Amino acid sequence: MLEIDYADPNHPEIVALLKQSHALMQLFYSADENHYLSTEELCRPDVRFFGAKLHEIYVGCAALAIRDGYGEMKSLFTSPDHRRQGIAKELIDALEKETRKHKFDILRLETGALLGGALSLYKKLGFNTCGPFGNYREDPASLFMFKYLNKSHDA
Repeated sequence: MLEIDYADPNHPEIVALLKQSHALMQLFYSADENHYLSTEELCRPDVRFFGAKLHEIYVGCAALAIRDGYGEMKSLFTSPDHRRQGIAKELIDALEKETRKHKFDILRLETGALLGGALSLYKKLGFNTCGPFGNYREDPASLFMFKYLNKSHDA
């Protein structure tokens, strides 16, 4: 049974997942185009880190960075052996709940424009494209997305 809960980014299984995620991003993007957070940054007080456990083994992770007026999804990754099982969706659901808990009604993300599977999932879950936000700049390697979590924004 899948369990999603707060997790320690320094847990050895999570460190291994994050290394896989970073290696994948480095295959597609230059250092300037990569916007992932370091393990140290994932441990900051303004970040909520979640792990997905299946049979007591971490198979996925995601983080919510608490920003000024919104939550930002960071470090979403599922082990390649466990993809297409709904784990990423469950992690995003946890991030949405955490965003609401902080009284924000918008969840934002920056992702790589070449990550077709991730883009399909985000669109399926109701995310829409937008321009850069926060400290991001316009970049052809990046795609920026948002999702309103308050039904009153839905049109």
